Amino acid sequence: MSKFLKGTIILLIAGLITRVLGFINRIVIARFIGEEGVGLYMMAFPTFILVITITQLGLPVAISKNVAEAESRGDYAEIKRILVVSLATTIGLSLIFTPALLLLAPILSKTLFTDPRTYYPLMAIAPVVPVIAVSSVLRGYFQGRQNMRPAANSQILEQVVRIALIALLTKTFLPYGVEYAAAAAMFSSVIGEIVSLIYLMTTFKLKKRFKLRKDFFNFVKTGRTTFGDLMNIALPTTGSRMIGSIAWFFEPIVVSHSLGLAGIAAAAATRQYGALTGFALPLLFLPSFVTNSLSTSLVPAISEANTQNNSKLIEYRLQQALKFSFLTGGLAVIVLYVLADPLMKLMYGSTSGAHFIRLMAPFFLLYYYQGPLQAVLQALNLARAAMINSLIGAVVKTAVIFLLASQPSFGINGAALGIITGFVLVTLLHFATVLKKISFSFYVWEYLKCFLIMLVSGWAGYLIFGGIMLEEKLAIRVLTSTAIMSAIYLVLTLLFGLISKEELRYIPWVGKPLSRWIYR
Repeated sequence: MSKFLKGTIILLIAGLITRVLGFINRIVIARFIGEEGVGLYMMAFPTFILVITITQLGLPVAISKNVAEAESRGDYAEIKRILVVSLATTIGLSLIFTPALLLLAPILSKTLFTDPRTYYPLMAIAPVVPVIAVSSVLRGYFQGRQNMRPAANSQILEQVVRIALIALLTKTFLPYGVEYAAAAAMFSSVIGEIVSLIYLMTTFKLKKRFKLRKDFFNFVKTGRTTFGDLMNIALPTTGSRMIGSIAWFFEPIVVSHSLGLAGIAAAAATRQYGALTGFALPLLFLPSFVTNSLSTSLVPAISEANTQNNSKLIEYRLQQALKFSFLTGGLAVIVLYVLADPLMKLMYGSTSGAHFIRLMAPFFLLYYYQGPLQAVLQALNLARAAMINSLIGAVVKTAVIFLLASQPSFGINGAALGIITGFVLVTLLHFATVLKKISFSFYVWEYLKCFLIMLVSGWAGYLIFGGIMLEEKLAIRVLTSTAIMSAIYLVLTLLFGLISKEELRYIPWVGKPLSRWIYR
């Protein structure tokens, strides 16, 4: 098995486990602090992501790419220099921006956000900035060596610790107010990230091929060229992420003010934003664990193929990534669309957000393409183009949100439409940029078969849930409908030959037995 597929499968399994644990985490938060608490949590979270983006400076992707290239040459001195320069940069930036976040929290909560209670979640999350800065460098190092296991295990460990603490902390602080409970939910992630960092540092110490602390500052002084090489990739990459983070930072601000113009009170706006971003969007983002895994593995794999001028391998890897993204995303879309209301009721005890899922789900098929396409652009030294595409999408998204959400006839639905417009535009721009660099065949018949499979599976799930099992409990109806839709989807995917026998064999546990039943 190639390093690319092995690494992707490891990240897929870890991503699935992490997403399941993440949903447990969100369910616990929603049950304890409700829509208003989730709204406060989600309003503060983009600010935290913006600070992390600035602190990381796009280095994880640059580290992954440069370490992969240095290891292919056997240049371990350069690998150490990459790590030393990256750690010095991220630690230095975190020492600047962590105090800045603490000092600016009162201004942000009272001036920019319409709900001043966001101050407490902002203060709670600030200490995790330097922790994530160091963790991201170590993850980039392991990914560059195409060893995805440490990064995967650290993600799972972080979620387990967070879930172990979330119920205890939110329940303890809820009597003091929903804002303190939201802050407690934030702080549980701080502890989880610290435990994750300890694991990564221990793994690095056991597996490293050099002593990192030896001549640390001498490597920093002699790392000017290495720093320049990293920045050539990191700055356009961080520019792209910065644009997304800034757009996300302004999103709750624009939404809350737009809803205010539409005549919606601040508390109601917070609840509506919580239903959209805390209830609906996490479900729609669920398949992105597949695209994130593929994207992480694609950067070093495509970089290696590009170094060898192997254009056929580049296209083959991209075709694989897009096909898996579409197949997994297609199944998620039909399940979420058909079972939007019962899933919301079962998970959160409320159907708030179900109409957002039905509105947005079909368009998310294009969103699932965005990660692999951006990874290919970064690996092909087109991070600058990806940044420009992201800027265009962010500007258009923010403008659409303001124009529509401020109209009483649209309200919060205008925010949902703005989010859709933004990611669809960015995906199309990324795809157009990739086509300028590499040759790419578009297999129309394969996609028509995918859409047919989605329609048949969704229709079967609708019949089963809506007419056959009305006497059963809600959980049983949801689980049975989901299982049958998934089984029909998988069988039709195999019958139509959308997954080859060789690709199927790579799936852990069930792949080899299933591969015996197909001919292609």
